[in-house]
Amino acid sequence: MAKINVGLVGYGLSGQTFHAPLLTVLNDFEIVKVVSSKIDKVKQDLGEIEVVSRLEDILADSQIHLIVITTPSGLHYEMAKQSLLAGKHVILEKPMVVRVSEGEELIKIANERNLLLSVYHNRRWDNDYVTIKNLINEGVLGEINTYQAHFDRYRPVVRDRWKENEGPGSGSLYDLGSHLIDQALHLFGEPHFVWADVFGQRTHAKTDDYFHIVLGYRDNLRVILHSGAVVLNAGPRFQVHGSRGSFIKYGIDGQEDALKAGLKPIDSTWGADNPEFYGKLVIVKEEQEEHTVVPTLKGSYLTYYKDIARSLLQGVKLPVTAEDGLTVIKIIDAALKSSIEKSVVYMD
Repeated sequence: MAKINVGLVGYGLSGQTFHAPLLTVLNDFEIVKVVSSKIDKVKQDLGEIEVVSRLEDILADSQIHLIVITTPSGLHYEMAKQSLLAGKHVILEKPMVVRVSEGEELIKIANERNLLLSVYHNRRWDNDYVTIKNLINEGVLGEINTYQAHFDRYRPVVRDRWKENEGPGSGSLYDLGSHLIDQALHLFGEPHFVWADVFGQRTHAKTDDYFHIVLGYRDNLRVILHSGAVVLNAGPRFQVHGSRGSFIKYGIDGQEDALKAGLKPIDSTWGADNPEFYGKLVIVKEEQEEHTVVPTLKGSYLTYYKDIARSLLQGVKLPVTAEDGLTVIKIIDAALKSSIEKSVVYMD
């Protein structure tokens, strides 16, 4: 294929913010059809593109190679299964699915039909995370013993939207937790055990809006992942401690806000951090503490889709595999089980 023709399914926050702006600036992709009820909004953003009301209208189009599914999480499995059975490559917005068995079936179908199946875990390309990954990979901090990541917000009033109502795949753990879990797994692999506290903390909460997860590894490493919805003055986003020192980082990658503001990743400033939020590194050298401000590396959600193009056109490995997405769901399952049973869940 000379160009990857895309069918975009859904044009809510995810479709119009995290996918369409990236696809439209890359020459390897062309959005051919969109499944949405927001006809005017789609045409305002994407021009005179065909907007259809059913997934079947996209699957019947032999010119479409890739289906990007950005609907609520509870719809992912059925839509992805239909798309794969129709011979289409598939990208699923995170979380991949709601149940482990669903993910396993989708992987089986994709493998049998030699189709690509990926999950959009875009926060592997947050500027703070890529900076921390670089420090860890270069051994600056020595052997890591504690990794702590927060995704806190101040949203004290429960809103009437699917992520905050009861339903499959709703709640903070599936939403924000899938980001933090994927980042941790990408750095350290699968843990030995999971301990978690997950519940609705806000008044009138209809699903979980708070979680505290500990991933335990066989060595001395502990990974702590945390999110709260009533945090007005957030502490550090990342704290990483190792045998040689510590790295503390405040602030959050600005790509989401930039995309929501209608900006696109088309210049060299994209993904740059505010110097005010550069992380602080403290290491021990010759028995003395050395304090350094570490400039944040640039983030790039665009890298995900650049790598998807290379996977489809050149056969290189996917940037995020379906197996990666499924492992996140396994950890979410274990966290929910741990919270309900008030116990440690072993992954072996």
